[in-house]
Amino acid sequence: MQCIYRPLDLTEATLLQRMLADHHIDCHISGQYLQGAIGDLPVHDLIALWLSDEDAPRGSQLINDYLSASPLDEASQQPDPDSRLS
Repeated sequence: MQCIYRPLDLTEATLLQRMLADHHIDCHISGQYLQGAIGDLPVHDLIALWLSDEDAPRGSQLINDYLSASPLDEASQQPDPDSRLS
């Protein structure tokens, strides 16, 4: 097993775990229950994503692609009303 990413919070960890599952990659989230101990533990680096050695390169690439993606411009998502009038 290899630790491939340390998400900021459990929400990001779960989102990435589901994305990897969509690509048939099993992922283990460690530290997910430690967030309740904040105050007694450091606030960062509590959660980590772990993948098997054979899935680690592909999983790392998928996470890097996700993190480097830019959001779509809201104006580009709106259909042109004149394009439906043909």
